[in-house]
Amino acid sequence: MYVKGVGPARAAMLEAKGLKAVEDVLTYAPFRYEDRSNVKSIRQLAPGEMATVMAEVRSTKMAGFHRRNLGMFQATFTDSSRGTLVGKWFHGAYLADVFAPGQKVALFGKVEFDSYSGQLAMMHPEFEILAGDEDGDASLHTGRVVPIYEAAGKITTRVFRVLLHRILESIAPLPDPLPAHVLQQLKLPDRWSAIRALHFPPPESDLRLLNAFRSPAQFRLIFEEFFWLECGLELKRAKARLYPGIAFALTDRVRERIKQMLPFKPTGAQKRVLAEIAHDMSAPHPMYRLLQGDVGSGKTLVAAEAAIIAIENGHQVAVLAPTEILAAQHFFYFKKLFQKLGYVTILLTGSNTPREKTQLKRLVAGGLAQVVVGTHALLEADVEFSKLGLAIVDEQHRFGVEQRQALMEKGSHPDVLVMTATPIPRTLALTIYGDLDVSVIDEMPPGRKPIVTKHVPQDRVEQVYSFLKKQVDLGRQAYVVYPVIEESETQAMKAAEKMHGHLSQVVFPDIPVGLLHGRLSTDEKEAAMEKFQRGETKILVSTTVIEVGVDVPNATVMVIEQAERFGLAQLHQLRGRVGRGRDQSYCILVTGKLNETARERIRTLVESNDGFYIAEMDMKLRGPGEFFGTRQSGLPALQIGNILRDADILELARNQAAAFVANPPTGDDLRRAVAFIRDHWQRRYGLVQVG
Repeated sequence: MYVKGVGPARAAMLEAKGLKAVEDVLTYAPFRYEDRSNVKSIRQLAPGEMATVMAEVRSTKMAGFHRRNLGMFQATFTDSSRGTLVGKWFHGAYLADVFAPGQKVALFGKVEFDSYSGQLAMMHPEFEILAGDEDGDASLHTGRVVPIYEAAGKITTRVFRVLLHRILESIAPLPDPLPAHVLQQLKLPDRWSAIRALHFPPPESDLRLLNAFRSPAQFRLIFEEFFWLECGLELKRAKARLYPGIAFALTDRVRERIKQMLPFKPTGAQKRVLAEIAHDMSAPHPMYRLLQGDVGSGKTLVAAEAAIIAIENGHQVAVLAPTEILAAQHFFYFKKLFQKLGYVTILLTGSNTPREKTQLKRLVAGGLAQVVVGTHALLEADVEFSKLGLAIVDEQHRFGVEQRQALMEKGSHPDVLVMTATPIPRTLALTIYGDLDVSVIDEMPPGRKPIVTKHVPQDRVEQVYSFLKKQVDLGRQAYVVYPVIEESETQAMKAAEKMHGHLSQVVFPDIPVGLLHGRLSTDEKEAAMEKFQRGETKILVSTTVIEVGVDVPNATVMVIEQAERFGLAQLHQLRGRVGRGRDQSYCILVTGKLNETARERIRTLVESNDGFYIAEMDMKLRGPGEFFGTRQSGLPALQIGNILRDADILELARNQAAAFVANPPTGDDLRRAVAFIRDHWQRRYGLVQVG
């Protein structure tokens, strides 16, 4: 539909913000609300109160604090009551281009008495320019509870208010898509009333509820968003279960081979999770299971057991990892486990030469390789499996839905096991992995002691070295790790090489110090790891090549240099490389200067070894999208719901959606829901075709 005031330029700005249709704009929620109902003239103001004033700019000036370079912008305002008010903004130089004498402005803020000028003042008031605006309707912006929107390009919060007011005035009320029994049961307001109250709350609205996103209108719209998302995932899950799959036989030979492979007695949790996986694999439809477990809980071992079930039934196994480093680690781990069973394990990545790739692809196509580990290279069109039965996807959140799909299409509905060592808060698992069944390994192998974590500033690093020396003298081994920031692997490699030289020649001339980084060839990496595993190398200096899958029980110290440059999940992963034997292990975080967030990260790690708590903190510090560090995360682009703030509503919506899909009041209700999801939510959430 045409909306007055939205030409091609504004339409492009809205689209860049993901607002492509009128419906998107209607559900574009304000991020906070201000009570501007207390409109006063300047003469009526009293120090200490929050108030809104309509005034005119009289003069402006920059008052510089040169010593601290704070740059104070100051404007003087007057109104028809002939009062004078001073507005002050620190770091406000940009306002010199915003305010001009004679402009009409709405100011909102706390009134103070400025002893310096002897006048009333507002520090950093919110403001909106009123003069010459296209709508001239000041009542939308003052004298009421006012919504504040995030700008989209040059479309300010004020313009959003005008657009929304126009849209709401010009279109007929929309029908309510939520099932009637859900509306009644939860006593939710109808959709049209909720949308109106979201943008223009009624005068009696409770500001605290609005800013906590718990007004009845907000609750209804958040619930609706989660309800349709969860319905889509439920339908997707139900549809997936209808595909014919491979019913793997769980024979005595399979059990015997698993026992042969196991390096140690599995924990109760590992046994329980394997039973869940084996039960799924024996069913005649595909398995879609998420395997979650903390660092060091033995997920990869469970995945190896699942692989044996597939291989002994005459099928191949694909292991997809997001990076070459991770793929290489899985390759070494599976190769070591499967060697004694006579299975062939190969590694296929972008680093293979064309000749190697051709040879490896022949092995895969001919069924001569039972286990194929690789990166995105596995998804290339010319990689053909002879008989793919199980796809293991590691750290799935770093892949898009399409990539998981592409791997599955290499076989005829193979079973899928998704692994993650990033413990995912339950709310996130419900939105990203809602179409998967979840298994959690919530127990560590026996005899493990909690790792002691210490924080040491860079200028006291000598103490760390003397502690390292003591540990090595006791017969233990240690890691010293450097951060690889994505665009500067070379830099991290140089830092690691420099530190290797310093430690091996200056600090520990009598101790064998090894070096491991991403630029080494696969054979060199393997040799460096094997030396460390055999105990020939006592200290291994490394970039983050050792994040996952390395198991050296004798390594008891993890020193992480420049720890402030790592994310929480990564620090927790790295810490999990030690503490794998019976001796007390230590993780030492060496940091330079810390900002507030980095300090919070380090404090969380020193205080806790619990991966789920750490993941919750990580998500709080970075936000859900950042939590996965990639746009490919498959995280739905929620418009009003927030999985951190609204976990309780998400749980409620999940239960209601599951009940509705399992037992819809009528077939028509379900058909309407499927059509609604397809028409309205497919575009936004990429809920792979439902229905």
